[in-house]
Amino acid sequence: MNKKNIETFDELAQLCNYSFVENLNSDPDAKYNEDNKFPREVFSGHYVPVIPTPIKEPIYISHSINFFKELGLSENLIKSDEFIKLFSGDMSNLSQPMQNIGWATGYALSIYGTEYYAQCPFQTGNGYGDGRAISVLEAVINGKRWEFQLKGAGRTPYCRGADGRAVLRSSVREFLAQEHMHALQIPTSRSLTLFTSQKEQVTRPWFKDNSYSKEPEVMIEEDVAITTRVAPSFIRVGQLELFGRRARKNEHENALKELEMIVLHLIDREYSEVINQNLKLDEKIILLAKEFQNRLTSLVANWIRVGYCQGNFNSDNCAAGGFTLDYGPFGFIEMFDHKYQSWTGGGMHFSFFNQPVAAQKNFKSFCSALKPLLSSNTNVLEELEKIEHNFPKIMQQKMEHMWARKLGLSKFDVELFEELINLLIETKVDYTIFFRELSSIPDDMSSLEKSFYGSVKDETMKEKWNSWLEIWKTKIDVNDEESKQKLSKQMKLTNPKYTLREWHLVWAYQEAQNGNYAPVQELQEIMTKPYEEQTKEIEEKYYSKKPSDFFGIAGISHVSCSS
Repeated sequence: MNKKNIETFDELAQLCNYSFVENLNSDPDAKYNEDNKFPREVFSGHYVPVIPTPIKEPIYISHSINFFKELGLSENLIKSDEFIKLFSGDMSNLSQPMQNIGWATGYALSIYGTEYYAQCPFQTGNGYGDGRAISVLEAVINGKRWEFQLKGAGRTPYCRGADGRAVLRSSVREFLAQEHMHALQIPTSRSLTLFTSQKEQVTRPWFKDNSYSKEPEVMIEEDVAITTRVAPSFIRVGQLELFGRRARKNEHENALKELEMIVLHLIDREYSEVINQNLKLDEKIILLAKEFQNRLTSLVANWIRVGYCQGNFNSDNCAAGGFTLDYGPFGFIEMFDHKYQSWTGGGMHFSFFNQPVAAQKNFKSFCSALKPLLSSNTNVLEELEKIEHNFPKIMQQKMEHMWARKLGLSKFDVELFEELINLLIETKVDYTIFFRELSSIPDDMSSLEKSFYGSVKDETMKEKWNSWLEIWKTKIDVNDEESKQKLSKQMKLTNPKYTLREWHLVWAYQEAQNGNYAPVQELQEIMTKPYEEQTKEIEEKYYSKKPSDFFGIAGISHVSCSS
């Protein structure tokens, strides 16, 4: 297929194809609720039609240069009035055949495998969903379907009384993180554009300057922003759970049918290349469970490979397509700590090394949601339960394979690995810098010291490090300079040189708040080439350990969920 470039907004409009709203059910109560911008219970249907609330006098900050190229979008679109309006929330005058109304979806909330109703303002679980995320476009571009969703686009019925806005701070973080994650070769939603407004502010809880507080202490005014995220679909595990619960409890007469519809739509949107549409429903469900398990285990192993911690890995933040979604209180680890968790509200259950278990809990929720469709077939139900119970084994295999790759080994060595983890903890080591330096296959520990947060004066510790290095070298395939260079190259494609550190993000969003958008663009340029050697100036600025002054500082070492 020849790739066609999209030069004008009209050309983009001709590619729209709204499979979600055309093939699934609208909330039947939507027509009785004016503009659907106030909190209410939504009892059935797959989506609520809702028009975004545009931000006032939008200011362009950035767009993803790489993603524009991949989609074949012309850079001239950024100057198009219609393009700017749509992706800053104004759908009032769209070119035909585009629709001039968006849609928001409901989902259940499960935290670490337990479904919660209490956070729902109605105490029923019918008030959870896209409180400020509104999908505005679905298009097939060069043979691939994409959904475009505005984050911070105003209230929906799921807003739970909030203002439906996102602030510039969180929008900069998400805009940069998605493209960085893609460049790290980890499946993710993508960033299209980032717009702000200096004519509209909202109040958010945040920390005082240089505070060590774990809880926000002050209310601050922040500029609003809208970032557009793009994915093959935005169906979440929590969405399937919602429909699974309604079917299980027979909450309305179409409950089981609506569950079947959303599951088949998920397969069509995310798994059509691996699941034949002519199969029977139960066969499709078994293949879906196997494939999602494969994707989810790979995803989490890759998160740990690059030092990423999701922070808030609830089922509603878990994409049913098996990619990274919802960059709220995420963080990239700096000083290694297996219990690392940047979100003050997150707890140990979503900490760095516990992400495989959190993924298992989400997979259990996923399987539970599918079970009402199999209730009449005991054999298939048993097969699904076997897949579910196999998750820890598959996860462990993926983790061992990942650690072997990080260490340049042909197979995982548990003793070598455990000894290394103990050394990383004892020595206080920067995770990214350590593994990148190890990728050069050093002669001794001296070059690894670049990653240490303190100097190693203890001779016993030096001996431990040198001993570990010697044992490691006996296990890697390095016999001459050629094999050494080959392995080093492989390891450098596994161990990134640059990861998106919070103190870099703070600098970018603080400058953006002052109207200087150059740091956002600079970070995009650098962080979309995370495995490459870059200039000496960039290396000095970005390939460096967290400054000691930043340790423990609120908003840098830890963040709240306020965004």
